[in-house]
Amino acid sequence: MSEWQVVWVPDPGQWGTLPADGVLGVQDLPDAVARIGLRPGDPVFLRPDFTVDEDLLNYVRSKEFRNLERESKRNYATDTRLLLEFLSSRGVPWREATELDLADYRDWRCRAEENPVRIGGTKWNREAAAFTKLFRWAQAYPLPVDISRREDRAADSVGARVSWLTPRTWGLWSDIGLRGHTHAGTAASGWESRTEMRNTSFVQLMLSSGLRRQEGGSLLTFELPTQRLRHGRYCHGRVGAAVTRSKRSRVFYASVDALGQVETYVQSERAWAVQRAQAEGRYERLPVMRLVTKVTQGLKPKVQWVDRGGVVGEQELSRLGWRERQWLFVEGPEGPEPA
Repeated sequence: MSEWQVVWVPDPGQWGTLPADGVLGVQDLPDAVARIGLRPGDPVFLRPDFTVDEDLLNYVRSKEFRNLERESKRNYATDTRLLLEFLSSRGVPWREATELDLADYRDWRCRAEENPVRIGGTKWNREAAAFTKLFRWAQAYPLPVDISRREDRAADSVGARVSWLTPRTWGLWSDIGLRGHTHAGTAASGWESRTEMRNTSFVQLMLSSGLRRQEGGSLLTFELPTQRLRHGRYCHGRVGAAVTRSKRSRVFYASVDALGQVETYVQSERAWAVQRAQAEGRYERLPVMRLVTKVTQGLKPKVQWVDRGGVVGEQELSRLGWRERQWLFVEGPEGPEPA
């Protein structure tokens, strides 16, 4: 191996089959990783000689990096690996990188004609933000790159280009892309989709409510709005703070028609999928399962549960992140089913 690598700490139950005699002398690798303060989704940087970079390991465990969202951690670590690779090719330890090294790296990433995968200003600004956080933590002064300096930011950075669709174009996209219709509006030959109802109901809920994908995808079945507004066309619900980008809970509104599609999916396609999983014993093999025993009411509703070991837990509904929500199950007519 001649390159820097990044490996990711697996989620609970995703470690695969570990050797009975341990890994490199470590009997319980998941427990050992947790003891040193690494969390699921955290990156571990490996030098070209297969050794772990201890300084970068401390950076990952620092409060500066730890408080990032999981997707931001992945993006920052991926960007940092490329810089480490560039510096390594020059024989420069990353702690000794200079402004000239970073200027050369930026030139290669953004302008060099020899580079077949050059990036634009928006992507560079994200990378510069990742590098700035790393070098500030390392107390590398003067900073070789600083996103707050005008000269280190790209002038050609542009915001997202939003294209608006007319209702007719949106309907055509939905029919062709999600329902398998032809442009003429007839069913396409050979179209088979086990999840057509799930896909269409999800998209319609997002369109109606304006929720982000993570916000809508992490809604629990008992969080779906049921209370109609005055004129009866919309219902209002609340999205939990932990799954929003701002980390603040807020009210959202969804049309009765969109919620009706979701309910139809829950009662049919989803119910069939749950029955198959129960019959095949899939839920019994899950590493983590929390069976909901009670959901309180009020301004700050709480979810109470019991896990496989009989341990009782409780948390405010708004503070449950999307990963914790995947662990929640409710008692159905045929046994536990996902919440």
